[in-house]
Amino acid sequence: MDTEEFLPSVTASFAEAVGPEADAVVEEMDARADREGFPTVGPAVGGWLRLLARAVDAERVFEFGSGYGYSAYWMAPALPPDGELVLTEFDEDELADAREYLERGGYADRAVFEAGDALATVEGYRGPFDLVLLDHEKERYAEAFEAVREKVPVGGVVCADNAMTAGPIEFDALRRLVGGAEDADDVDTTDATRGIADYLETVRADPAFETTLLPLGEGLSVSIRVE
Repeated sequence: MDTEEFLPSVTASFAEAVGPEADAVVEEMDARADREGFPTVGPAVGGWLRLLARAVDAERVFEFGSGYGYSAYWMAPALPPDGELVLTEFDEDELADAREYLERGGYADRAVFEAGDALATVEGYRGPFDLVLLDHEKERYAEAFEAVREKVPVGGVVCADNAMTAGPIEFDALRRLVGGAEDADDVDTTDATRGIADYLETVRADPAFETTLLPLGEGLSVSIRVE
């Protein structure tokens, strides 16, 4: 499903115009995404991630799935120089590119680059993490949340990208699953769609978190720890 069905392109473009201005490195990363068809959150969501990091006075951030560092680059300016931004990525070439982009932007001093499985990586880190971004395998979002929830303090935030759509996500099926349709158990859909539905059900049912949805990009779920 095209994201145009969720948010008119003129509105998305206006959100980008109003948000933080992209620097030359972000513009290069955006051009790469367009050229290669690489999925990133895009400038509008990137601006919101930076704003959320500032709003919670983030000192430590953990990413599940970093690609070549696009989301991390947007959030990095919100962290203090002695902060910690942990990037995780299976593809070592992409992680090397992320390092280069963050070095060029002057933010490598607060970045840690972890190659491999993010779920295995996070087990080696103590909390707290003020902001967590889930943007890896959709089938593992709920598992990632359970792995990190105790490391998020009251006032901290867990964000999940692709909460509405992405290549393998079927929005009509997702809406039926999350909306509790009578035939939800019989919905024939993708594993990624069910993964997003399971995640949203998990965070919405957790009394320690309050969750809402930001309908920009491909949908950003935002959950703040309230107790």
